[in-house]
Amino acid sequence: MLKLLRYLKPPKNWHLQAIILIGAITGFGLYAAIESNAISYLSDDPKACVNCHVMTPEYVSWQRSSHREVTNCNDCHVPHDNYAKKMIFKAKDGLYHASVFTTKSEPQVIQMKEASAKVVQSNCIRCHENQITDANLSGTVANHFEHRTSKKCWECHKHVPHGRVHSLSSVKYYGKISEEHQETVPDWLKKQMID
Repeated sequence: MLKLLRYLKPPKNWHLQAIILIGAITGFGLYAAIESNAISYLSDDPKACVNCHVMTPEYVSWQRSSHREVTNCNDCHVPHDNYAKKMIFKAKDGLYHASVFTTKSEPQVIQMKEASAKVVQSNCIRCHENQITDANLSGTVANHFEHRTSKKCWECHKHVPHGRVHSLSSVKYYGKISEEHQETVPDWLKKQMID
Protein backbone atom coordinates (compact mmCIF):
# COMPACT_ATOMS: atom_id res chain seq x y z
CA MET A 1 0.00 0.00 0.00
CA LEU A 2 2.84 2.38 0.82
CA LYS A 3 4.45 1.59 -2.50
CA LEU A 4 1.25 2.60 -4.30
CA LEU A 5 1.02 5.88 -2.34
CA ARG A 6 4.65 6.70 -3.17
CA TYR A 7 3.93 5.98 -6.83
CA LEU A 8 0.84 8.23 -6.86
CA LYS A 9 2.53 11.09 -4.98
CA PRO A 10 3.40 13.85 -7.44
CA PRO A 11 6.93 15.28 -7.64
CA LYS A 12 7.64 18.25 -5.30
CA ASN A 13 7.34 20.84 -8.07
CA TRP A 14 3.79 19.54 -8.85
CA HIS A 15 2.36 19.61 -5.30
CA LEU A 16 0.51 22.93 -5.73
CA GLN A 17 -1.00 21.90 -9.09
CA ALA A 18 -2.02 18.53 -7.65
CA ILE A 19 -3.73 20.20 -4.67
CA ILE A 20 -5.57 22.60 -7.00
CA LEU A 21 -6.64 19.75 -9.28
CA ILE A 22 -7.82 17.58 -6.39
CA GLY A 23 -9.67 20.57 -4.91
CA ALA A 24 -11.35 21.35 -8.24
CA ILE A 25 -12.42 17.72 -8.76
CA THR A 26 -13.72 17.49 -5.19
CA GLY A 27 -15.54 20.82 -5.49
CA PHE A 28 -17.12 19.89 -8.80
CA GLY A 29 -18.14 16.50 -7.41
CA LEU A 30 -19.77 18.07 -4.35
CA TYR A 31 -21.50 20.70 -6.48
CA ALA A 32 -22.85 18.02 -8.84
CA ALA A 33 -24.02 15.85 -5.91
CA ILE A 34 -25.83 18.78 -4.24
CA GLU A 35 -27.32 20.15 -7.48
CA SER A 36 -28.60 16.73 -8.57
CA ASN A 37 -29.92 15.92 -5.09
CA ALA A 38 -27.86 12.72 -5.30
CA ILE A 39 -28.66 11.53 -1.77
CA SER A 40 -32.35 11.22 -2.70
CA TYR A 41 -31.49 8.43 -5.16
CA LEU A 42 -30.45 6.19 -2.29
CA SER A 43 -34.04 6.15 -1.04
CA ASP A 44 -37.17 4.54 -2.45
CA ASP A 45 -39.03 7.86 -2.56
CA PRO A 46 -40.81 8.27 -5.94
CA LYS A 47 -40.11 12.03 -5.84
CA ALA A 48 -36.45 11.20 -6.53
CA CYS A 49 -37.52 9.99 -9.96
CA VAL A 50 -38.67 13.49 -10.94
CA ASN A 51 -35.47 15.27 -9.95
CA CYS A 52 -34.99 15.55 -13.69
CA HIS A 53 -37.97 16.46 -15.87
CA VAL A 54 -37.58 13.43 -18.14
CA MET A 55 -39.56 11.20 -15.77
CA THR A 56 -42.38 13.70 -15.23
CA PRO A 57 -44.99 11.90 -17.41
CA GLU A 58 -44.19 8.59 -15.73
CA TYR A 59 -44.42 10.13 -12.25
CA VAL A 60 -47.72 11.85 -12.98
CA SER A 61 -49.26 8.74 -14.54
CA TRP A 62 -48.07 6.59 -11.61
CA GLN A 63 -49.73 9.11 -9.26
CA ARG A 64 -53.05 8.35 -10.97
CA SER A 65 -52.60 4.57 -11.04
CA SER A 66 -53.81 1.87 -8.70
CA HIS A 67 -50.18 0.91 -8.09
CA ARG A 68 -49.43 4.13 -6.16
CA GLU A 69 -51.19 2.70 -3.10
CA VAL A 70 -48.96 -0.37 -2.87
CA THR A 71 -45.72 0.33 -4.75
CA ASN A 72 -43.10 2.92 -5.51
CA CYS A 73 -40.85 3.24 -8.56
CA ASN A 74 -38.17 0.94 -7.15
CA ASP A 75 -40.64 -1.85 -6.39
CA CYS A 76 -41.00 -2.33 -10.14
CA HIS A 77 -37.84 -0.94 -11.69
CA VAL A 78 -34.95 -2.39 -9.65
CA PRO A 79 -34.08 -6.00 -8.81
CA HIS A 80 -35.00 -7.39 -5.40
CA ASP A 81 -32.66 -10.42 -5.31
CA ASN A 82 -30.34 -8.71 -2.81
CA TYR A 83 -29.44 -5.23 -1.62
CA ALA A 84 -26.08 -5.05 -3.43
CA LYS A 85 -27.62 -6.01 -6.77
CA LYS A 86 -30.37 -3.43 -6.23
CA MET A 87 -27.91 -0.61 -5.53
CA ILE A 88 -25.59 -1.56 -8.41
CA PHE A 89 -28.54 -1.61 -10.81
CA LYS A 90 -29.78 1.76 -9.49
CA ALA A 91 -26.30 3.27 -9.89
CA LYS A 92 -25.83 1.92 -13.42
CA ASP A 93 -29.29 2.99 -14.52
CA GLY A 94 -28.97 6.35 -12.77
CA LEU A 95 -25.64 7.15 -14.42
CA TYR A 96 -27.12 6.30 -17.80
CA HIS A 97 -30.18 8.50 -17.14
CA ALA A 98 -27.96 11.34 -15.85
CA SER A 99 -25.74 11.21 -18.93
CA VAL A 100 -28.73 11.22 -21.29
CA PHE A 101 -30.33 14.11 -19.38
CA THR A 102 -27.05 16.09 -19.16
CA THR A 103 -26.34 15.74 -22.87
CA LYS A 104 -29.99 16.58 -23.66
CA SER A 105 -30.29 13.43 -25.75
CA GLU A 106 -33.38 12.01 -24.06
CA PRO A 107 -35.89 10.52 -26.49
CA GLN A 108 -39.37 12.00 -26.86
CA VAL A 109 -40.84 8.63 -25.82
CA ILE A 110 -38.99 6.71 -23.13
CA GLN A 111 -38.66 2.97 -23.66
CA MET A 112 -37.08 0.39 -21.41
CA LYS A 113 -33.78 -1.21 -22.31
CA GLU A 114 -33.63 -5.02 -22.29
CA ALA A 115 -32.03 -5.20 -18.81
CA SER A 116 -34.77 -2.98 -17.37
CA ALA A 117 -37.48 -4.99 -19.12
CA LYS A 118 -36.17 -8.18 -17.49
CA VAL A 119 -36.23 -6.54 -14.06
CA VAL A 120 -39.78 -5.20 -14.50
CA GLN A 121 -41.03 -8.57 -15.78
CA SER A 122 -39.41 -10.31 -12.83
CA ASN A 123 -41.03 -7.88 -10.39
CA CYS A 124 -44.47 -8.24 -12.01
CA ILE A 125 -44.21 -11.99 -11.52
CA ARG A 126 -42.85 -11.56 -7.97
CA CYS A 127 -45.88 -9.51 -6.92
CA HIS A 128 -48.58 -11.23 -8.98
CA GLU A 129 -47.41 -14.86 -9.03
CA ASN A 130 -50.54 -16.11 -7.27
CA GLN A 131 -52.71 -14.40 -9.88
CA ILE A 132 -50.90 -15.70 -12.94
CA THR A 133 -50.17 -19.25 -11.89
CA ASP A 134 -52.30 -21.96 -10.36
CA ALA A 135 -50.70 -24.21 -7.74
CA ASN A 136 -52.99 -27.11 -8.71
CA LEU A 137 -52.03 -26.87 -12.38
CA SER A 138 -48.32 -26.46 -11.62
CA GLY A 139 -48.18 -30.06 -10.43
CA THR A 140 -50.14 -31.51 -13.36
CA VAL A 141 -49.53 -29.33 -16.43
CA ALA A 142 -46.05 -29.48 -17.94
CA ASN A 143 -44.22 -26.12 -17.95
CA HIS A 144 -47.24 -24.35 -16.41
CA PHE A 145 -45.14 -21.57 -14.81
CA GLU A 146 -43.08 -20.99 -17.98
CA HIS A 147 -46.17 -20.83 -20.19
CA ARG A 148 -47.85 -18.34 -17.86
CA THR A 149 -44.81 -16.08 -17.43
CA SER A 150 -42.94 -16.19 -20.75
CA LYS A 151 -44.99 -13.39 -22.33
CA LYS A 152 -44.17 -9.85 -21.19
CA CYS A 153 -46.91 -8.66 -18.83
CA TRP A 154 -47.24 -5.30 -20.60
CA GLU A 155 -48.04 -6.96 -23.91
CA CYS A 156 -51.59 -7.26 -22.52
CA HIS A 157 -51.48 -4.69 -19.71
CA LYS A 158 -50.13 -1.81 -21.81
CA HIS A 159 -51.47 0.97 -19.63
CA VAL A 160 -50.45 -0.39 -16.22
CA PRO A 161 -49.34 1.56 -14.25
CA HIS A 162 -48.28 4.49 -16.44
CA GLY A 163 -51.44 5.22 -18.40
CA ARG A 164 -51.80 5.78 -22.10
CA VAL A 165 -49.47 8.70 -22.75
CA HIS A 166 -45.68 8.39 -22.55
CA SER A 167 -43.93 11.45 -23.92
CA LEU A 168 -42.26 14.59 -22.64
CA SER A 169 -45.09 16.67 -24.06
CA SER A 170 -47.82 14.68 -22.30
CA VAL A 171 -47.69 16.16 -18.83
CA LYS A 172 -50.53 18.64 -19.22
CA TYR A 173 -53.08 16.28 -17.64
CA TYR A 174 -51.68 17.24 -14.24
CA GLY A 175 -54.97 18.96 -13.33
CA LYS A 176 -56.72 15.60 -13.34
CA ILE A 177 -54.67 14.37 -10.37
CA SER A 178 -56.75 14.32 -7.22
CA GLU A 179 -56.13 17.10 -4.69
CA GLU A 180 -54.64 14.67 -2.17
CA HIS A 181 -51.93 13.62 -4.62
CA GLN A 182 -51.15 17.10 -5.94
CA GLU A 183 -49.42 17.92 -2.66
CA THR A 184 -46.83 15.19 -3.30
CA VAL A 185 -45.74 16.78 -6.58
CA PRO A 186 -42.65 19.00 -6.04
CA ASP A 187 -43.29 22.77 -6.33
CA TRP A 188 -40.94 23.21 -9.31
CA LEU A 189 -42.87 20.50 -11.16
CA LYS A 190 -46.25 22.09 -10.39
CA LYS A 191 -45.02 25.38 -11.83
CA GLN A 192 -43.66 23.69 -14.94
CA MET A 193 -46.91 21.78 -15.52
CA ILE A 194 -49.20 24.77 -15.01
CA ASP A 195 -47.19 27.15 -17.23
